[in-house]
This record gives sequence, structure tokens and C-alpha cells, in this order.
Amino acid sequence: METNQDTLLFRFASKSLKYFLLLLFGIAIAYVLSSGLGILHIIPILVYLLQQLLLPLGIILLCLITTVVIIESLR
Repeated sequence: METNQDTLLFRFASKSLKYFLLLLFGIAIAYVLSSGLGILHIIPILVYLLQQLLLPLGIILLCLITTVVIIESLR
């Protein structure tokens, strides 16, 4: 029996989720720092980035994770 039984799709989905969550964490830090330091003109840029880029990427990632769960459960 192999020690690494993860499929390529599972590894891709888990790495994608890791970097997506790191990106969200970075945006949260930038939001808190900009609010705390009084640099308020960056907040609309962050909100636009969340709405236009990260929301569709999050939906695609959710579909990918759902597909991986279904495929892995059938295996």
C-alpha cells in the first residue's frame, strides 16, 4: 500500500485552498492596518478586489473542492 495516496486533483485543491485563505488573511491584515493607520483610500480598492476577483475565485474553488470530495468518496 502506498503512503501517499492523494490524487493530483486533491493536492491541487488543497494547495489552492491554502493560498486562497492566505490571500484572504493578507487582505484582512491590510484592511486592519489601513484602518488603524488612517490610510482610508485603500479600503475601496480592497473591497473592489474582494467583489470582482476573490468572490468568483472562491466560488470556483468551492466547486473544485466539492468535485474532489465526490471523486474521493467514489474511490
